Parts: sequence; structure tokens; C-alpha cells
Amino acid sequence: MTREDFLARFGSVFENRPDLAEAVWALGPDCGSATALHASFVAVLHGLRGAALTDFLNGHPDLAGRLLEQGAVTEDSAKEQGSAGLDSLDAAARARFLALNEAYRARFGIPFIMAVRDRGAAEILAGFEARLGNTPGQERAEAVRQIGRILLLRLQDRFAA
Repeated sequence: MTREDFLARFGSVFENRPDLAEAVWALGPDCGSATALHASFVAVLHGLRGAALTDFLNGHPDLAGRLLEQGAVTEDSAKEQGSAGLDSLDAAARARFLALNEAYRARFGIPFIMAVRDRGAAEILAGFEARLGNTPGQERAEAVRQIGRILLLRLQDRFAA
């Protein structure tokens, strides 16, 4: 696979960060399977530290937030949030998500990040509420773990296509 082919296929796997896919390419990744390639994507993710990690995390949209409502999220994010029903919440559920997004950002300085595919709104809300009790360090680690899961699911989608 050429660099151009790699970036065309996998350049959008990281939320709004094609430069990180470039960093994966620079590792000379094993592109034989989603699982093998995932290891390289996770290595780049784990290489982000301090402000670089914070900037990356802040590039993720709020769940059921205004960007989703405006259609201003990535195709992957829209599909994932839609699969969890977050694009069709009633007014009360949407208000709950908006309030939790604000509380979470106020506490941790980053958006709440969860691999929402195959989850329902109630499960996501429960996760939100439970994770608000974490320390900032625990929550950054959990956000990175969730992104690892999101990366794997997105890679699996690309291999299936």
C-alpha cells in the first residue's frame, strides 16, 4: 500500500487529525488486519503527552452535543452517535446530555469520550455519571482507553468495506 492509499483509507480514523495517521504511516505499520494496524494507531495515541494529548482530546465532539445537531461532526462520529440513538433524543434526554457535557468539561477540561457503538442512551448516561466521580488522571486514562476502542472499531469498518 502506498502512503497515498494508506492516508486515503485510514487518514480519518483519528478524529480530525490526519497528521496522526501520517505518524502511523511513518511507523511502517502492518496493514494485514485491523488488529495488527490497531497496534500502530494505539502506539501513536500513547505517544501523545501533555498539551498535545489535551489538544487531541479536545478535538472530539460532545456526545449528543450541538455539533451533532448541526451536522458538524465527522462522518464516523455521526454514524457512531447515530447508532446509539444520540441523534434522535427527546428534549429531556438531550437536555440531560447537554448538562452532563458541561459538568464534565468543567471538571476535566476535556469532552466526555466513550465508544458509543452498540450502547444505548441510558448506558451512556450511566457512564457519564459514574465517570464524573473519577480523578482527572483516571479520566484522561479512561478517555485514551475509549479512543483505543473507537480506533479499533473504525479500523474494522475500513477493513470490512
